[in-house]
Amino acid sequence: MNQNGVKQNDVCILLVEDEQHIAQGLIFNLQQEGYSVIHAVTGEEALQFLEQYPFTLAILDRMLPGKLDGLAVCRHIRQNNPQMPILMLTAMNREQDRIDGLADGADDYLAKPFSLDELLLRINGMLRRSAWYRPSPPPTQHYALDSHTINLANGEVTGVNDKQVLTELELKMLRLFIDHEGEVLSRAFLLKSIWGIAPDTETRTLDNFIVRLRKYFEQSPSRPQFFITVRGQGYRFNNPT
Repeated sequence: MNQNGVKQNDVCILLVEDEQHIAQGLIFNLQQEGYSVIHAVTGEEALQFLEQYPFTLAILDRMLPGKLDGLAVCRHIRQNNPQMPILMLTAMNREQDRIDGLADGADDYLAKPFSLDELLLRINGMLRRSAWYRPSPPPTQHYALDSHTINLANGEVTGVNDKQVLTELELKMLRLFIDHEGEVLSRAFLLKSIWGIAPDTETRTLDNFIVRLRKYFEQSPSRPQFFITVRGQGYRFNNPT
């Protein structure tokens, strides 16, 4: 155990929250669930902790004191640890706010005020999906998509631009599309398979992830050739390579 009370092999959560009463309640309840928690008040402090501890998951507020907000911390995590689950927890709840958070690499977005039970369920789901991912790399390690080569075990993408690494959920979605190439996958199927969300849930999360995959792989994201929208039905993945 180190000086912050983090035991080796624990699930260690980075909580970035400047409202002390919210932070104290979250720390207490997360610790009751058996998680170790390290609390940062500012983005600058969060970046320092990220250099010191092997975090399993991050919970980020959007609006923070100092020069770095939650989106900046999110981008930093994605650049250095592409597959760490990230939950944005914020009072900024316009559709564009959610789109911005997901576009910058968040895996989920929960608005304040929030239900503690829902928060814990989302965290448990993110950790469970992360655990499912790690021990079972696919039999085929590499996949060619246009001018890109994707390592399906770790999400590394090489191609026309600099090398990048897909997040865990981006990679999971891509692998699902590859496994069902040419088939129309409904929104309900994708939401249930990737996020464990009930089919009737109103959310733009799926659409934002499709936008991200198009941005990575399509030469013209507004006129996609690989990730096709089938109006009223869902999405179809085609790879003529």
